[in-house]
Amino acid sequence: MSQKYQHCQWFLSSSKVALYCRSKRSTLASVFRLPLIGLLCASSVFLQLIAPSITKFPASKLLAESVSSEDLEAASLYQQGVMRYNHSDSQAAEYSFRQALQRDPNIGLARNYLGNIMLQQNRLNAAVQEYGEAIRINPNIVEAYYNLGLALHKQGQKEAAITAYRQALIIDPTMASAQYNLGLALYEQGQKEEAIAAYQHAISLDSSNANAYFNLAIAQQEQGRIPEAIATYHKYIQLDPKNPIAYNNLGSLLSIQGQAPKAIATYLEATRRIPNDVTAYYNLGVIWYKQGDFKKANLALKHASNQYREQGDIQLAEKAEQVMQKIAQLALPFPFQNLTSNAAQPMPKMPNQPEARAETQGYPILVPVSVERQLPSQEMPILPPTPLQPFK
Repeated sequence: MSQKYQHCQWFLSSSKVALYCRSKRSTLASVFRLPLIGLLCASSVFLQLIAPSITKFPASKLLAESVSSEDLEAASLYQQGVMRYNHSDSQAAEYSFRQALQRDPNIGLARNYLGNIMLQQNRLNAAVQEYGEAIRINPNIVEAYYNLGLALHKQGQKEAAITAYRQALIIDPTMASAQYNLGLALYEQGQKEEAIAAYQHAISLDSSNANAYFNLAIAQQEQGRIPEAIATYHKYIQLDPKNPIAYNNLGSLLSIQGQAPKAIATYLEATRRIPNDVTAYYNLGVIWYKQGDFKKANLALKHASNQYREQGDIQLAEKAEQVMQKIAQLALPFPFQNLTSNAAQPMPKMPNQPEARAETQGYPILVPVSVERQLPSQEMPILPPTPLQPFK
């Protein structure tokens, strides 16, 4: 191990250098395909890390209160660096911090700021080095542990990042951003129950963190904790009513719980709030079909089919049309079934025959698809730690 990493060897020794990626269609969302009773259900974790944590000082504070240094020139240069950093002049800020460190190499906070600058420039190795130096100088800088965790997380060194986040939380147990990022790293490592606990703790510290609710719901759903996931999705939608994935996942879970009216209400709310959410129309068509309400089902599926074709998604358009053909088949009396008709008509009762039900008519097995949402590409600054976004 090179000398520049020796100060943080206890983090790196347990790390695995492998970038984590679950998505083929989005760089920011991990999409999981869940075949829930023929409904299209896409669960996606918000893979966002909260941006670096920094230490800001009110402008009115005296220099001696901002940084402890016997060298007043070093302290002055440090303060200049902070001001330039806060004005987004990274180049000038870096120069000031390095000049300050030349005069007094024990200003740990200057190293933390330099780490942030390196991280913003995606110079991850340099960022890890600077944060490690900050910790070596002052092991009680909570922001340095948190930011080191963020840099390691971005490098794909999830185990080392988990260690850093946990160390930050030992120093400051109320750091909601560290709890959130810890949950994300644990989830990515497959430790889903531990991730659930971390997300719940993050929410207890910051109830406005919508992404924590969303990721918690995904983890609960994947662990089979369906009633809990339903409750969490409801809370998430209150904070972010524009995410189509949440509505479709919630509707699917309500459906498999036998709560069809609530599922229908959820999909209808999705179409009201997000008119271009084609999956909600498709799922409405499926659930109405399974209930035997063929007229409504046909309308919803026809809308979905048209939208899918406009989007160039021929495979999903054909899936919708297969269900429409089933409806046409059920709508005509035997033996005059026409598989090519798209018109849904009242289904007559045949003499001495029970009323046909959708559940018994060979409902086609439908392959679920992902519904992706474009997430912000910029990390949100935090200080004091603010809700994610931070992933993605």
